[in-house]
Amino acid sequence: MSDKPSYLGLLNAVAVGESQAHCYLTAWIEKTDDPDVKATLSTVAAREGEHGMSFAKRINELGYSVRTKDDDEGFRKRMAIASSDRTDLEKMEKLGLGRLDSGDKPDIFDNFFKDHTIDIRTGELLGRYIAEERDSGRLLKCCYEELKARGGKSRIASSADSDRLSTLEAKLDAVCAAIGDMQGMLAATAPTNGKRTNGARAKSKV
Repeated sequence: MSDKPSYLGLLNAVAVGESQAHCYLTAWIEKTDDPDVKATLSTVAAREGEHGMSFAKRINELGYSVRTKDDDEGFRKRMAIASSDRTDLEKMEKLGLGRLDSGDKPDIFDNFFKDHTIDIRTGELLGRYIAEERDSGRLLKCCYEELKARGGKSRIASSADSDRLSTLEAKLDAVCAAIGDMQGMLAATAPTNGKRTNGARAKSKV
């Protein structure tokens, strides 16, 4: 019987999805001139980047490597939308970010713990991830509703906004740098000819 964790596919999906979200949200941050939108996206993007790293790290600890699609059309479309000259409101609607908060209704995360074999460390990681994702959904919905109320118009930044955004952007830059370091570490420990570079036996990829 295989000792491959039954929840490995879930961890891989989260690692890939969160890393991609960090990429397209960061591209969007570079395009928007609205301080409220930039502040919200900076908070969410930092979380997404950290989630992607944390789940990739957990997969690595379990003895596997993250698997990604060589040709991901969905990700390319989201990057194109985020990098475009569309308004922030249009991007919110195209990416469906104003509908992420389900309130008290069931959401996709309700099924995560149906697998009773999830180990303690992975369970802790999933619990924090779910709580942060739900909060991010609330933040994005509030941002979307504000944009709708303004008719999609951007708010002009004040000097206080600029200072706050500079701090958020510095934190986001730190997350980006950490992602690069994590990717380098995972690449260095990835299976080579069936074995890890550190000499330990490698299990098959996800």
